[in-house]
Amino acid sequence: MLVLALVIGIVAGMRAMMAPAAIAWAAAIGIVPLQGTWLAVLGWRFTPWILSALAAGELVTDQLPSTPSRLVPPQFGVRIVTGGISGAAVGYPLGSPLVGSALGGIGAVLGTLGGARLRTRLAATFGRDQPAAVIEDLSAIALATLVVALL
Repeated sequence: MLVLALVIGIVAGMRAMMAPAAIAWAAAIGIVPLQGTWLAVLGWRFTPWILSALAAGELVTDQLPSTPSRLVPPQFGVRIVTGGISGAAVGYPLGSPLVGSALGGIGAVLGTLGGARLRTRLAATFGRDQPAAVIEDLSAIALATLVVALL
């Protein structure tokens, strides 16, 4: 199911920390076996909690007017990295961490560009950004949950 690596990458493109948080929970409860890999840290006792706190913080800060665009190089780069790492974690149990990482990175690019475009259109429809941001947040949460459920 390497397509899930692409989907978790899309989640990372929408919300950078949501994807690694979801994968960390999946690793911690044994859905994604990462023991003995360089990604084993995702399954450590406190990692899911830390990444979840970062993801929750991102949901809040994303709605602040001072938050930089996801399209500027640092934010875009972080999304590609978190998508690649999350995709690699999805690929490990299938024996394809490199393919999973590549798909996660591609998904992150798609999620970043597509999420920005969708949010812009929704904000124009609503006449303000906040409802569009909430819809994107809920979409990212739903996709991340779906990926973990299908792993």
